[in-house]
Amino acid sequence: MNTPKQIAEIFERHLALINMPDEPQRLYAPIRYSLAEGGKRMRPVLAMLAYNIYADDIQRVLPAATAVEVFHNFTLLHDDIMDNAMVRRSRPSVYAKWGSNVAILSGDVMMIEAYRHLQGVEPRYLPTVFERFNAMAAQVCEGQQYDMDFESQPKVAVAEYMNMIELKTAALLAGSVVIGATIAGASEEDLQKLHKFATEVGLAFQLQDDLLDSYGDEQLGKKIGGDILEGKKTYLMIISLSHGTEAQREVLRSTHLRKDMTDEQKIAAVKEVYDQVGARAMTEQQVSVRISRALAILDTLDVAPERLEYMRSYVESLVGRKK
Repeated sequence: MNTPKQIAEIFERHLALINMPDEPQRLYAPIRYSLAEGGKRMRPVLAMLAYNIYADDIQRVLPAATAVEVFHNFTLLHDDIMDNAMVRRSRPSVYAKWGSNVAILSGDVMMIEAYRHLQGVEPRYLPTVFERFNAMAAQVCEGQQYDMDFESQPKVAVAEYMNMIELKTAALLAGSVVIGATIAGASEEDLQKLHKFATEVGLAFQLQDDLLDSYGDEQLGKKIGGDILEGKKTYLMIISLSHGTEAQREVLRSTHLRKDMTDEQKIAAVKEVYDQVGARAMTEQQVSVRISRALAILDTLDVAPERLEYMRSYVESLVGRKK
């Protein structure tokens, strides 16, 4: 078995060996740029940790782990266009650096690359992995569409928001975990449990991300309060609209549109309402509940308890993060 740190190092070495063509330069340079600073590598690490619960030859899962990471980065290139996001991971996004046309086309190639890496999965597992990968990929797109729909939707219920993040964020984490365990030969019963486990982790991770956008620090890799300035319907915003007074709801609905306030004043005004209604504490409680559920499910897998140690510690580190 490998520690999360060892797994991340193994994956980085593998990713560094991937060759991209030099030409057309404006097609492939953005892909190299996107993958060179890959953030936490959470999805491939989860795939490899899930594999490691059942098997030890970690090299066997690397093609699938690479596929989910390349796919994830493809979605970010297109998300940044849709969100008009100029910064990604503390540096200019591909969209900001090369423009939307390049980001679209390079993203398209990244999707193709993801499937190319998926071809490296052992033939006996490939049909099942391919099916799971496709279902996961479609769910991510469905979640993104719901997220965009919410921008023009006057009211969003908590249940609608949770469904959206289950598709947009949790589905990719759950797919990564299930694909990794599939290649290791996990039973169907354990695969179903792992899907539920990783879905809870994904929901907790997104709720934590909502918190960090308003209450994190600049090391997060994007401007703190960005969701507030966009008037984005995050979990914090939705529960504050639900629990606030009419005056507080008006602040939440209109502050991001005001021309007489600086960005800092807008962020402070909305966070004041969050604090008044207890939105931060309610979100933190949800994160805690989701992780507790996830770890309880993990403990029911049909493996020796010591084989769960590294997955457990990694998941706990995800929600204890400050960035």
